[in-house]
Amino acid sequence: MLADARHVMPDTLKFEGDKRFFNAALDRAALIVHGRRSHEGQPNSPQRNRIVLTRTVAGIAGDPSNPKATLWNPAGTSFEAACGHAGVHEGTVAIIGGPDVFDLFMDRYDTFWLSEAPNVRVPDGQPVFSGVPQQTPQQILAGRGLTAGQSLVLDPANGVTVTPWQRSLQTS
Repeated sequence: MLADARHVMPDTLKFEGDKRFFNAALDRAALIVHGRRSHEGQPNSPQRNRIVLTRTVAGIAGDPSNPKATLWNPAGTSFEAACGHAGVHEGTVAIIGGPDVFDLFMDRYDTFWLSEAPNVRVPDGQPVFSGVPQQTPQQILAGRGLTAGQSLVLDPANGVTVTPWQRSLQTS
């Protein structure tokens, strides 16, 4: 789970090591993509180019509350067009979710970083992907052609890890 039933990340899922890893990755990204409920809420957040998924626009629009944000409706236009509107044509794109956002990009990931806090339970929470709990996140990622790499320990005291799930390169 990545949030509680109210779509809010509970404090029980917040770990300093995970926050540091997340922040560093966002600082390296050329573009952040997220749903309307997601926002990283950090000091660097206002400086980051972002695309916010929404159904409130037909295709693409500027966000009147944030000059660094593009509002994008995937039903109305392509991701490439949204990137062009955001002025981003190359570099790393960080997809920070919710499940609808993660699901939308499932076939595009080069790497999906799956954080796990094995000692935390979020009853009736919001899963990382649709299809959870019928399948585990690992089964979903593997079923979409991604393979687990070496996990990094982010918080030894709480067993928090992050694992890169990477797409196998096709050779011909």
